[in-house]
Amino acid sequence: MTLETMTLPRSATAGPEMAALAPFYRDWTWTGRIEPGGMGPGSPGMRGVGHARCRPIMDGLWFDCEFEQDQRLDDGTHVLTWHLAWITGWDGRAREYRASSADDQGPTLAMFRGRIEGRTLVYESMSDARPLIRLTWILQDADHCLWRNEASLDGVTRTLVEEYRMEAASRDVGPPG
Repeated sequence: MTLETMTLPRSATAGPEMAALAPFYRDWTWTGRIEPGGMGPGSPGMRGVGHARCRPIMDGLWFDCEFEQDQRLDDGTHVLTWHLAWITGWDGRAREYRASSADDQGPTLAMFRGRIEGRTLVYESMSDARPLIRLTWILQDADHCLWRNEASLDGVTRTLVEEYRMEAASRDVGPPG
């Protein structure tokens, strides 16, 4: 076999799916609410203030995001600071968006499958472990997004866990390229 007749492997390249994902993965700041019971039975409602730093990696094939949020009771008492690492992108073999997350509250490692419907990005748990999670980003305009986390214990009924109004931060990564 000669070099001319061999099929050599080559790296993947980012496609239009990653360009479609880019508006959702920027640097964000946010404020919002964690619902009573949202952090477990009997947990109080809380306020959340946080930020995300996202950047394309591997020549734009994936987004790597770090999330951090302070959670406080309504009287201002600090409850915790939450951290999450999030990797997401287009899985060419599965032909869908995929994401993995690791956080410091379980600690939990989770896998999600996603889809874009117009200006909405939805990820849902891939595991059958309860609770099932649905994460939704709704782009409101070029610099604002509504983010929701919903959970289901029975696989049918979803309950709002938390909701945030996000604003683009001053440093932004833009689309992969």
